Amino acid sequence: MAIPSGGLEGRAVLVTGGGTGIGRACAARAAADGAAVTICGRRAEVLEDAAKRVQAVAGHGGSVQFLTGDVTDEASVEAIIARALEPTGQLNAVIANAGGGGGMGPYHMQQTDEFLRVLHLNVLGTMLCVKHSVPHMVAAGGGSFVGMSSIAGHVTHPYFGAYCVGKAGIEEMMRNCADEFGASKLRFNAIRPGFISTEIMEGVPRDSETYASYIENTPMDDVGEPEDVAHLARFLIGDESRWVTGTSINVDGGHHLRRGPNFGPFIAPMLGDDVMKGNLPK
Repeated sequence: MAIPSGGLEGRAVLVTGGGTGIGRACAARAAADGAAVTICGRRAEVLEDAAKRVQAVAGHGGSVQFLTGDVTDEASVEAIIARALEPTGQLNAVIANAGGGGGMGPYHMQQTDEFLRVLHLNVLGTMLCVKHSVPHMVAAGGGSFVGMSSIAGHVTHPYFGAYCVGKAGIEEMMRNCADEFGASKLRFNAIRPGFISTEIMEGVPRDSETYASYIENTPMDDVGEPEDVAHLARFLIGDESRWVTGTSINVDGGHHLRRGPNFGPFIAPMLGDDVMKGNLPK
């Protein structure tokens, strides 16, 4: 199926966490349609490789630049936003893809420092991007901000710890921002990817019970690709979605219609069945 291209010519788009997976796919789609894309992340070598891949598919005058940065550090976010302004002098859209999980296990076994790290990465990182991008999008006459949530932000994912809480927080943030800044012609939406075939999800063996639980709970009987998310992100930052704001949209093959995956078989061998039931280790 041919996908129409163009429509983002002359627009500046920032994609955080743009070095791999969903972020790189979002950057590629935006650049292919003519946007001046800035990607950021923590690893220069990964970003350099991603920029080459994105530039190879850029069209309609699109371009890409990159810089390293940490979205949980306010000074770093300010520098990232400043760099995103360089190609055109303005900022029209942000795809806040940087995020991640960690510290998997029952809540009574959660390590506080790790719980806070995951919350900071997802919630604080997104908030700082909102804080420092809003004035520039207002100055540009309007804009679109896309927060990257997850199916785990609204469907229970046992043992995912802070990740579920963080993604739910992003969704509520997008709703509040949509209400706060709508009069300034800014739109805020969230995307809820399900199981997407990225580098991180390659860590789930295809012959495992956990992988099987994903497939059996996905009506479309497969896993998604980063491009599936990128197509929606492209829609949300374009004029086609001018009347869409304050919503969260699933990209999960229908997984949200059922239940979350079972990561118990991954964790139980390390903690023991007794701990999984809520008891403390002996």
